[in-house]
Amino acid sequence: MLPAIFGLSGPTLSDDERAFFRDCDPAGYILFGRNVESRAQLRALTDDLRGLHGRDRTFICIDQEGGRVARMKPPVWAAYPSGAAFDRLYELAPISAIEAARAHAEALGLDLAEAGISVDCLPLLDVRQEGAHDVIGDRALGHEPLRVAALGRAMLEGLARAGVAGVIKHIPGHGRAGVDSHKELPTVTASAEELETDLAPFRSLRDSLIGMTAHVRYTAWDDENPATLSATVIRDVIRSRIGFQGLLLTDDLDMQALGGAVPERAARAQAAGCDIALNCWARMDDMVGIAKAMAPMSAQTAARLVQALAPTSDFAVPVDLERQAERTATRDRLLALAA
Repeated sequence: MLPAIFGLSGPTLSDDERAFFRDCDPAGYILFGRNVESRAQLRALTDDLRGLHGRDRTFICIDQEGGRVARMKPPVWAAYPSGAAFDRLYELAPISAIEAARAHAEALGLDLAEAGISVDCLPLLDVRQEGAHDVIGDRALGHEPLRVAALGRAMLEGLARAGVAGVIKHIPGHGRAGVDSHKELPTVTASAEELETDLAPFRSLRDSLIGMTAHVRYTAWDDENPATLSATVIRDVIRSRIGFQGLLLTDDLDMQALGGAVPERAARAQAAGCDIALNCWARMDDMVGIAKAMAPMSAQTAARLVQALAPTSDFAVPVDLERQAERTATRDRLLALAA
């Protein structure tokens, strides 16, 4: 199996994609708005992806956070609030905010389960910092690490109740970035002591099964490489200081924070210690290059992948729409307390 996750070009697999994916056997797939048209179409697409290799549990992920990051949109799917809504409620009623976050993630997860999606790139554990770029902004769960951890844990629990795995991101913390890593490389000059604030939520949720790196350079740890490409950050900070031992994905390798050709980025990330290279934009030349540039999946990564998918649904059981409506109503009733 190739330790990469690939995007798709449209709402169905092209002939070239089908042949390439069958041949290279990637670890999984990521979906975007271009892949999403209707409930029936999306479920047919995810069934097709599972059928490529006959695996009931296939890593099929999406960025469905709520707020401004949502690939499945109204009017077909419900709109979901951003992380900031739960942060506001926590100011007034922490226990209610935690239950609202759990209900939110379960309702959202049931949408994904119905669509045959096994993994959501949620929750963000980035601690929001004043003066930082708003690429994180209202997506964050707060400015205070314990709050972020509590709300993040509730979201992981809610997704799990729906049979969907969550991804903690962006390790070891994107909240201080002064620029958008989609467009350029952020450099964080905070001291190692100051960065303990950023690490705290990840340390609290270090037993999570899946995590995603940050394309951010932290001069306190490595003044040359962003975390995604830094053996020092991955070994000493993510694996050791934080203690995260789950499946470690890169953030999207197409982002302009990284330099060099995309296949080179994938090989460097693997060499640095990332388990899986994430390549989102379905450019066949890049995907073929990644397949050539990366070493085969290690036994350790394969074990982490199996462990990550073990709690997910087999998608044979219909979604409980009454349960989803109840969870949505619970979330909305609680969030109204802070309106």
